[in-house]
Amino acid sequence: MMLKEIVEKCGALEIYRKRSITEEYCELVFYSKDTAKWNAILTGIFGQAIKAAGKKPVGDDMQLTKGYGGIYHNQTLFKKEFDGTTIIAMFWPWQDGVLTTLKLAVLEK
Repeated sequence: MMLKEIVEKCGALEIYRKRSITEEYCELVFYSKDTAKWNAILTGIFGQAIKAAGKKPVGDDMQLTKGYGGIYHNQTLFKKEFDGTTIIAMFWPWQDGVLTTLKLAVLEK
């Protein structure tokens, strides 16, 4: 599964802004009120988050995400292997409580 396919599976959800969509990286912004809907779709694709919001990140979480801004206490991290390629997804809620950034990335081997 590639990033564009993941974004297509989220097509019924409202996107505030598409910042970047390439083969290797995708960043978009959605309304935080829809986080449960986004979480349900990504859980269906990735399985349960490996780091849920409110849980302290561990060293492995930081290592996976360091090239994309890291991962913090209030953020969510998903990870899955697709045909030998590792893809991560992160929810980054904004301080305003209104918006959340979704980052999807294909990790380099």
